[in-house]
Amino acid sequence: MATPARDTARQAESRRPARHVPGGDRRNPCSGAQGRPKTGPSPVDRRKPGSKHHVITDAGGIPLAVSLTGGNRHDVTQLLPLVDKIPPIKGIRGRPRQRPERIYADRGYDFDTYRRELRAKGITPVIARRGTDHGTGLGTRRWVVEQTIALLHWFRRLHIRWEIRDDIHEAFLTLACAIICWRRLQHSKS
Repeated sequence: MATPARDTARQAESRRPARHVPGGDRRNPCSGAQGRPKTGPSPVDRRKPGSKHHVITDAGGIPLAVSLTGGNRHDVTQLLPLVDKIPPIKGIRGRPRQRPERIYADRGYDFDTYRRELRAKGITPVIARRGTDHGTGLGTRRWVVEQTIALLHWFRRLHIRWEIRDDIHEAFLTLACAIICWRRLQHSKS
C-alpha cells in the first residue's frame, strides 16, 4: 500500500503548477509588472499597475503636447514639462510665441509653487482653487481637454494598456494625437 501513495505524491510533484500562482498564466499581458518607470499602482485598483495620459490642448481641442507617467504620479508634476513641450507657433511674422498666454486647469493643479513658476514664464494660470464651491465657470473652457482625453481613450490600445514597453505605448499615444489632429483639421475644412 505504501507504493501507490508514493507514486501519487511523485505525480503530483511532477505536474506543472496551478494557473493561479503568480506568473502562472503568461497569456494575459500585464502593463509594466517588471517595474517600468512609467507604470505604477493605479489609484482605482491598486493591485494592478497603470499609466496616466497627460494632455495640453489648444482652445479647439487639438493636442499640443502629451506625456505618459505611472498611475501613482500626481498630475501637477507634469504641468511644467508639458508646457515646455509645446512647439512654437509658426507662420506669424516676427518672433513666434513659444508659450500660451493662459492655462486653464482643474483643482488637481492648484499649487502655489507651480502658479509662481507659470507666472515667471509669462503664463497666466487660471486654476480652480481647492476648497471652493464648484460652479466657477472654468468648466466651460476645460471641457475641451476632457473631450480630447475621451477621444484618446476611444483608441483601444490606449484605453487598455496591452504593451509592456513604455516606448511602444508612447508611440501609440503620439499616433492617436496625430489622428485626432488630422480629423479635427478635416472637419474644419468642410
